[in-house]
Amino acid sequence: MAHQRIVIEHVNRSLKIFRILSSRYRNRRRRYGLRCNLLSAIYNYELTLLV
Repeated sequence: MAHQRIVIEHVNRSLKIFRILSSRYRNRRRRYGLRCNLLSAIYNYELTLLV
């Protein structure tokens, strides 16, 4: 269980680098989900490059 938590914390850290999750979101709310999905896609793409 601790190993899973470490992995999740690393993912959260790398997503916070984009600053959309680490600070207050000041744009339109309806686009927040879209932007989170885009960041997730970028993160997943980076994972495929590492493998």
